[in-house]
Amino acid sequence: MDFNRARPEENRFTRVVLAEKLDEPIELAVLPDERVLFIERHGYVNLYKPSETSPRVRRIATIPVSTKYAGSSQAEDGLLGLAADPDFAANGWVYMYYSPAGPDAKNVLARFTMTGDSLDLASRKVLLEIPTQRLQCCHTGGSIAFDAQGNLYLSTGDNSNPFASGYAPIDERPGRMPWDAQKSSANTNDLRGKIIRIHPEPDGTYSIPDGNLFPKGAPKTRAEIYTMGHRNPYRISVEKHTGFLYWGDVGPDANVDSVGRGPRGYDEINQARGPGNYGWPYFVGNNQAYYKTTVIDSVTTQGGPQFDPAHPVNNSPNNTGLNALPPARGAFIWYPYAPSPDFPIVGTGGRTALAGPVFHREDFQNAPRAFPPYYDGKLFIYEFMRHWIMAVTMDKNGDLASIERFMPNAKFAAPIEMEFAPSGDLYILEYGTIWFQGNDDARLVRIEYNAGNRAPLVAAAVDHPKGALPLRITLSSAGTVDLDEDSLRYEWTITQRGAVVARSTAASPSITFRQAGTYRAALTVTDAQGASTSAAPIDIVAGNQPPTVGIDLVGGNSTFFFPGVPVRYAVRVSDREDGSLGSGRIPARRVAVRAQYLPDGSEGRAGASPADQGRQLIEGGDCLSCHQLSRKSIGPAYRDVARKYRVDSTASARLSQKIREGGSGVWGPVAMPAHPALSAEQAAAMVAYIRSLADTTKVSTPPSLPVRGAYTPAAGSGDAPRGVVQLRAAYTDRGANGVPAITTEQALELRSPTVIVANGEMSDGVSKQTDERVPVPIALANRSGSSVALKQIDLTGVGAVTFPVAAPAQYQAKGGKIAVHLDAPTGTLLGESEPILPTTDEAPVSRRVSLQRATGVHDLYFVFTNPDATFLFAVLTATFEAASATYPPTRNSSH
Repeated sequence: MDFNRARPEENRFTRVVLAEKLDEPIELAVLPDERVLFIERHGYVNLYKPSETSPRVRRIATIPVSTKYAGSSQAEDGLLGLAADPDFAANGWVYMYYSPAGPDAKNVLARFTMTGDSLDLASRKVLLEIPTQRLQCCHTGGSIAFDAQGNLYLSTGDNSNPFASGYAPIDERPGRMPWDAQKSSANTNDLRGKIIRIHPEPDGTYSIPDGNLFPKGAPKTRAEIYTMGHRNPYRISVEKHTGFLYWGDVGPDANVDSVGRGPRGYDEINQARGPGNYGWPYFVGNNQAYYKTTVIDSVTTQGGPQFDPAHPVNNSPNNTGLNALPPARGAFIWYPYAPSPDFPIVGTGGRTALAGPVFHREDFQNAPRAFPPYYDGKLFIYEFMRHWIMAVTMDKNGDLASIERFMPNAKFAAPIEMEFAPSGDLYILEYGTIWFQGNDDARLVRIEYNAGNRAPLVAAAVDHPKGALPLRITLSSAGTVDLDEDSLRYEWTITQRGAVVARSTAASPSITFRQAGTYRAALTVTDAQGASTSAAPIDIVAGNQPPTVGIDLVGGNSTFFFPGVPVRYAVRVSDREDGSLGSGRIPARRVAVRAQYLPDGSEGRAGASPADQGRQLIEGGDCLSCHQLSRKSIGPAYRDVARKYRVDSTASARLSQKIREGGSGVWGPVAMPAHPALSAEQAAAMVAYIRSLADTTKVSTPPSLPVRGAYTPAAGSGDAPRGVVQLRAAYTDRGANGVPAITTEQALELRSPTVIVANGEMSDGVSKQTDERVPVPIALANRSGSSVALKQIDLTGVGAVTFPVAAPAQYQAKGGKIAVHLDAPTGTLLGESEPILPTTDEAPVSRRVSLQRATGVHDLYFVFTNPDATFLFAVLTATFEAASATYPPTRNSSH
């Protein structure tokens, strides 16, 4: 294998959505003629035919299935697995694994016959029945795959309840069989928690190929078992060139290692080059061992020795097989909720590992869109919760060489199955955002590779989209690129009411409009191969100059607001056609003026509010796989969480900690995944967004303020370091020359007088740290003379600044002073604090620094001094205080 060959450009891959709004899609089979058969968990069998003029998904059959457990609201049973026979073109056989409807607790593997586009349900032949328990959820497995010899592989889950413990479900008490995976995964005489290998026969029976884990006829064993010791091997694949078996095994929920219980949870990608035992429930990951604990009651365990991977023993009363088990094998790739030190590329967060297929270029010699040679021999793995696909490179022996993202800029909505088609395309099922229901983003998609010419990527813009006559504009194609570096031909077309009024072949032409009206500019770019792309048209309005709106501060500070201190303002409006506010031609009543205090900042300004940051983190991560805004999913609806903690002032810290560490029990037994890679500040932002959803009342728009007046921020508003006072003014002109009216809006914002010091520009000797007990990042002063700079601060009307600081003696803090300097660390000294002394209390103390009078905008430096110390103290915030001084004249907004 050539590891030095160039990686193909990612933009040669195209993700094409073929069908949406599916109902829990589970597994697919691409038929030899490129038809795609796929199943949905509630028993639906669907067919997609790409050869049709208008391809669509047809439901061709419904298998009656059971999807519920007697003792649990969770539901994983149903129609679980699908594969086409290797000789499908001749026999039309397809295999399905499902949970039949009815009172019998079992799953079956059955064969059906397709004739044309129809599935003959009456043709069913049951090859295999696997008894299960339907008393408690979970873990079904269910994936089906074939090898080159026509052997069928079927994965099955441990059929055990995982919620009593986030560790190994080993509970040997009477009546607790559903909580004991020793009955299944570690049981050599049971087909659950296994990957079985059989050979289907034409009459609907099966034979057992040589080379499985246990000899045929061996006591207390099932000869069908190929690999054992699995928790929930949800998606499998067999590499037909080597015979290697790959699967993803979904791991347990524990987030931390436990002395007496065992390791935290890991998901696994596994490779089997032959039969073997992969250890569950005694081992996880790279053979990390659990303890032989005895469960006394629901919360108490009695510790015992750790299990031995070389000699695992199953002495459970629920075991019907051998006591001495084959040695355990470690995982191929493994990772926890937290960052993986072994495989950091996999990221962090929720976990649901899936594996396969392996791509071999020689299998697609005549395929029109085969993946490039770069991917030859690579294994594709994917993550249901983290929404990524990776390509795994292996050496000639099959050992791991490297892992890399595939289509890193694409967002896959919980990928759950993938398979290559004869065309070379990769078909993918995306389960969608919410568990156990249909989803708008549940899709069948196709990944196509374009090795040929690519059409240009076109950008179009205009410098003055609106203006008075004569209106001279410059159109721009800046940003247009051709990924193949072809020469490009530009064609601009200017139309009015559908009639062409001008054309240009310049890349960025200038045009003058002398007649009033609305025009449209369209750009088409064509490459040297004849491929063309058109940009979205641009509307241009000639004949009406947009009004100008400004907000002036009448005295006061242009950086900060101060609680209880009026913010005085004056609004300016002028319009070429209407006149101005100052002249009286524009009446004040036509100008809308608003002022408000926003405790979490505002949308659209640099540095979004914590709530907005939290929304972006939630939407960009795996959270929506378990939670929805207004509907219960695996976890509670976010609005329900917000309402539960609406009046609990202590909830934010607890919820932030739970986001980072995981947990369960408040809303049910399903464990919430840990997200340790999130900072305390990010988790707090997510909580801020969730809690903001509790207030669903609509606030009526307040009446407009005067065009000249004052707004007084409420007392206490300066305590929120992210709060802003926002002034907004808007004016809609009267239109002109038959051209519609134009609205211009201007906004001006004043920051909270409380500033997070660690968000300033830190010199060497100052470091930023987060602490879950503290709501803001902390600046640690580690060297005398180090500093933090706040850039471009208006000092007009500022009389003092107060710092909460801590110098805990138990951390060897020595204390010191804070000096405030102007424009440089050695600039004019404005003031200095009283000494900060070490204490045994970690709670911060307050140090107020009176400042010499200064005006205008400056860089402000907080310099930390103590020549005898290496760690001085920790600083949280700086709160500026207004002085009772006469303010200078007006400042203009420049927003």
